[in-house]
Amino acid sequence: MSATTILSRSSGQLSLRGGIALRGGYSTSRCQEFVARRTPALSALSRYYASKSFPPHTVVSMPALSPTMTAGNIGTWQKKVGDSIAPGDVLVEIETDKAQMDFEFQEEGTIAKILKESGEKDVAVGSPIAVMVEEGEDVSAFESFSAEDAGGDKASPSSAPKEEASESSEPPSDTPDTPATPKSSSPAPEPEESTSTGGRLETSLDRGSPYSPAVKKLALEKGVPLASLKGSGPGGKITKSDVEKYKPTSGAPPTGGATTGPPTYEDIPASSMRKTIANRLTESFNKNPHYFVASTISVSKLLKLREALNAASDGKYKLSVNDFLVKALAIAGRKVPAANSSWREVDGQTVIRQHNVVDVSVAVATPIGLMTPIVANVGSLGLQSISAQIKDLGKRARDGKLKPEEYQGGTITISNMGMNSAIDRFTAVINPPQATIVAIGTTKKVAVPGEEAEDGTVGVEWDDQIIITSSFDHKVVDGAVGGEFMKELKKVIENPLELML
Repeated sequence: MSATTILSRSSGQLSLRGGIALRGGYSTSRCQEFVARRTPALSALSRYYASKSFPPHTVVSMPALSPTMTAGNIGTWQKKVGDSIAPGDVLVEIETDKAQMDFEFQEEGTIAKILKESGEKDVAVGSPIAVMVEEGEDVSAFESFSAEDAGGDKASPSSAPKEEASESSEPPSDTPDTPATPKSSSPAPEPEESTSTGGRLETSLDRGSPYSPAVKKLALEKGVPLASLKGSGPGGKITKSDVEKYKPTSGAPPTGGATTGPPTYEDIPASSMRKTIANRLTESFNKNPHYFVASTISVSKLLKLREALNAASDGKYKLSVNDFLVKALAIAGRKVPAANSSWREVDGQTVIRQHNVVDVSVAVATPIGLMTPIVANVGSLGLQSISAQIKDLGKRARDGKLKPEEYQGGTITISNMGMNSAIDRFTAVINPPQATIVAIGTTKKVAVPGEEAEDGTVGVEWDDQIIITSSFDHKVVDGAVGGEFMKELKKVIENPLELML
């Protein structure tokens, strides 16, 4: 049988924790590329028979876990060779361009071979990453199984154009009318004897990242300089054991006045998510003409209402200031719908889409970057429900367990840095295609004039205040409209009983 022949498993299913489910049977195809093209979601799982003599098995490929994903990084494998796996078990963590997600497997079987080790980066979608066999099958028959036996790795979209360019690029000709000389007509170079260090041939991944994210985290916690370690893992990889065994060397400084010490800097590879954030924010600032409107707002009444509600909750909930602000944002967005709009291209026509509901994106700091999970239709929710949703979404965002539909979309964004007492105010970059983002500073006690006494003197009272700065896209929201939005937001925050209406 040809090495490219694929027979599908009739009940093949693949799912991702967080709601992505790829289900259904798929028919026999002439080649793996045809299956990936016609049913790209199902191509992550296929019955495969290699040209070598291997028992029947299933090849698990790198799946596309988000619409924009073309490659992913392999995180920690939750199963090892010989382990049984049941439907719903987490097979491996995969870092996409959006988040780190659990890759769940929905069939029973046994892992016979892991083709991509933890820490491998930029594995193209469709590339084989593991081999599965039926329960009870002999996994030792797959010790020599390689990615080439599974059809080989797919070309990475990011690297393919560069390689093509490097092979086909020619220096510019001084005379444009003269056609370039074909490469085949150039004289062959003289043969030279190559030199070799005798070391193992390394891939770019081996050379690029000598340690995994987990090892880096452990080194930071223990203050171990990774640059001074010699890895004992495969290919010289630095392992956790190397970090644990590290002992700082002591002694007199070398001659010549030089002193020993830790490196003066460390180059940290940008994650796929960090690259995506950088691209989106750069595009946002370049394409959206930002302007900013700030307002000082009293929250004394809001804090008293929060205290009273929490005292009466009997431990069922604990409202935060941010819960009230999210609700207030929805009310202001409903009263000034132009701020709850977005700039769109629809069927070749430029439109301003004015949303009838307010879906608030709540900025959450995670270990791998900023995420904006969405509280949908906030206007129809009570404070208790808003609080519960924000806590749940925030936890799953930090754990990398959000569904794509839970962080893609939204109509308006809130970014709250009020928990940092050093931040009086700040401005935020718009989250496209939205037109408004609201930045919240910390709460400060400010002296304000009190009531006038009988003798005509005016006392001093302390008022809790915050500074809110909104960023608007001037393509959608004019200056007067932005000011009206801030006026409505200030009104509802300073009179929080309106949140109950």
